[in-house]
Amino acid sequence: MLMFASIPSTSVSPTPQQIADLRLAASQMTGATRRAFQAEMALKYCEGNPRRAEEVFGWGRENLAVGLAEKRTGMVCLSLHAAFSGRSRWEDQYPQAAQALVELALAHSPQDPTFRTTVSYTRLTAKTAIEGLKQKGIEEAALPAPSTMGVLLNGLGFRLRNVVKSKPLKKVPETDAIFDNVKKKRGSRVRRYGEALECGL
Repeated sequence: MLMFASIPSTSVSPTPQQIADLRLAASQMTGATRRAFQAEMALKYCEGNPRRAEEVFGWGRENLAVGLAEKRTGMVCLSLHAAFSGRSRWEDQYPQAAQALVELALAHSPQDPTFRTTVSYTRLTAKTAIEGLKQKGIEEAALPAPSTMGVLLNGLGFRLRNVVKSKPLKKVPETDAIFDNVKKKRGSRVRRYGEALECGL
């Protein structure tokens, strides 16, 4: 015959401020952590009675009953959603196709001409990427939709953007002074070595 330890009864009643604080604390938690906290408060203030804890704190008594059972047995319950849901990422489902996509994107990603950033930019569109994967022999079932392909390229660190060629530096205030200095030096050379050397400068 199974015997459970009786829960000691307490006559402690929480104040309205304590109730508000405990409800706020519980609202910041989720899952088993929240149930464990609610079970502790039910044991402390409501003698472990889920129905009374529901009246005092406004928590669902079914959830409280699960939390109390978890505390009593030491086993944590998992919902079907937590235990069996969740879709694998495309990269995990098709690693060969993902590797081919990375190689394709790298081939279409020129170096930033300014060398100021390590971010890779690509001219590869989602539609072109799908066509490229088909040419690499990736089967049709493994190919994502164009909208998903755009998300995948962003997730892999490639941003679709037209790469701007190197632009000359803008004129700075010192530019005029530099050219004046060059003209002065060139003029002194011409005077020193003659006009014939001008074309060699």
